[in-house]
Amino acid sequence: MTSDAQGWSVWPAPAKLNLFLHILCRREDGYHDLQTVFQLLDWGDTVRLRLRDDGQVHRVSEVSYGVPEAQDLMVLAAKMLLTAAKNSKGVDISVEKRIPVGGGFGGGSSDAATVLVALNQLCAAGLSEDQLAALGRQLGADVPVFVRGRNAWAEGIGERLTPLDLPPAAYLIVDSGVSVPTAELFQAADLTRDAAPATISSFTSGVVRGNAFEPVLRRLHPAVDSALRVLSQLGEACLTGTGGGCFVRFADREAAEAALHALPSGFNAWLAMAAPHSPLLDARGSYGS
Repeated sequence: MTSDAQGWSVWPAPAKLNLFLHILCRREDGYHDLQTVFQLLDWGDTVRLRLRDDGQVHRVSEVSYGVPEAQDLMVLAAKMLLTAAKNSKGVDISVEKRIPVGGGFGGGSSDAATVLVALNQLCAAGLSEDQLAALGRQLGADVPVFVRGRNAWAEGIGERLTPLDLPPAAYLIVDSGVSVPTAELFQAADLTRDAAPATISSFTSGVVRGNAFEPVLRRLHPAVDSALRVLSQLGEACLTGTGGGCFVRFADREAAEAALHALPSGFNAWLAMAAPHSPLLDARGSYGS
């Protein structure tokens, strides 16, 4: 965490990739049981916070990502944290967006998690990691993994997390520009909802792979299909989450850079490195030091 003369503190909000995503079944409550692996990245958004004395929560940045302030997960997270902590402070929130909205990279969830963790520090609220994760779960299934800040094997609706050590890697990432409401994808008739349960060992051995939403998105959106076709010429092309974000994993940055240079023009592409843990953990640990 860093701060400036105007009283703003600066916090990282990293992106994630789903290294695979399988759906096991539809539950009686209408949700779906799934299995996935979350890989955190060294690239993402930057959230800035400045405490207020009037109890008000405001998003003050000029934003262009199309989310009304009243529906912004960062604003909701701030109000939830201050209420849970019985704290009379307020906060101004600003965000520098780099993570494409709706791309499956977890930007909204990560921003919300950063607000929860950072405000807990700034207000000396004293909520535990478990308490923060429980608050985050009310905002979205992906928020807890960003609160905890560790690469993880996830089950249930994504909230049951087992920390996972993942090898170093570099990722060539392409944003196809496609964003589809997750609820709409879950209703698709051709979505596979009966995958056999996997294990961590079957994932680490390379047996488990793929994303249940890939066939649906490729059918509905030619841009996703095109991106995956081109990337498949450079390595194993994968889809992340339920958005239009695609990626290829490489063992090191040099190989990923070579693939980036080989990519045809016209793609919104960049590189990101696998993070051994969230930079938010480092920021949280350094606060006040």
